[in-house]
Amino acid sequence: MRLKINNIQVGYDDQTIVHDLSIEIPDGKITTIIGANGCGKSTLLKAITRIIPHQAGTVILDGENIQKMNTKVLARELAILPQSPESASGLLVEELVSYGRYPYQKGFGNLSQKDRDMIDWALEATSTAEFRKRPVDALSGGQRQRVWIAMALAQETDIIFLDEPTTYLDMAHQLEVLELLQQLNVKEGRTIVMVLHDLNQAARFSDYIIAMNAGHLIKAGDATEVMTNETLRDVFNIDAVIGEDPRTKKPMCITYNLLKSEERASKKSEVHDMVV
Repeated sequence: MRLKINNIQVGYDDQTIVHDLSIEIPDGKITTIIGANGCGKSTLLKAITRIIPHQAGTVILDGENIQKMNTKVLARELAILPQSPESASGLLVEELVSYGRYPYQKGFGNLSQKDRDMIDWALEATSTAEFRKRPVDALSGGQRQRVWIAMALAQETDIIFLDEPTTYLDMAHQLEVLELLQQLNVKEGRTIVMVLHDLNQAARFSDYIIAMNAGHLIKAGDATEVMTNETLRDVFNIDAVIGEDPRTKKPMCITYNLLKSEERASKKSEVHDMVV
C-alpha cells in the first residue's frame, strides 16, 4: 500500500472530529468514504491531503510522512477536488485546467510543451475539449465538474481525491461523473478516493468502502462486507433492507426505516463501546 493513515486524530479548536483512525488505501482501486453528515468524512480527506493539519498520528505516502514532504513534490503525487469548487468569474476552461500544471512550472504562467500536451490530454479524457474557450461559469453543473476533474488529471498524479463530486448534480450528471472516474481508474490505473452520500452509488462504483460514524472507523472492506444491515445500523441509525443490483450483482439498499429512538440510543452506546 502506498498510502497509509496511522492513528490519525483531527480536530478544530477543542473539538476532536476524527479519533485515532488507522486505514490503508488500496493502490489502483476506487475507495469511497461513507457516513452521516458531520461524521468527519471531509475532515479526514482534508487531513490526508494536508489541507488541514492533524493533531496526532501520521499519513505515510511511499514510506514518507507527508507533513515533511515538499509542497510541490506532494502535489505531483496526489490531487484533490474539493467540495463544490468555485472558479473566478470569466475564467476559461483551458485556463482552469492549466492550473493543474502548477507543480511542474518553474515560473507562473510559463507553460512548456509537456504542460500543453497534458492539458490537451486531460480535456480529451474528460470530453471537455469542445469547451476549452468557454467560461467555466457558462457550463452546466455536470460539465463544470468534468472540467474540474480535467484540472486534477492535468496535475498528472497517480492518486486523486474528490470530496462529494456528485453534489448538486442531477441523476444523469452524477452517473456521468462516476463513470468517468471509473474509466480513469480502469484505463489509467488511477487510485481514486472520494466521499459519497449515495450508498448505492458507493457500492456500485467502489472496490473498497470506508464507513465512519462520529469520527471513528466502523467498517472497511468491499461492498459485500460494508453494505450490510448491521453496518448501516451502526453508521446511519437505519434499519435497511439489502438486496442485489440486478445489473452489477453488487449489494444495494432497497429501502430503510429510521431506528426508533430507544434503538438509536442502544446502537449509539454499542458503537461507542466498540470504538473506545
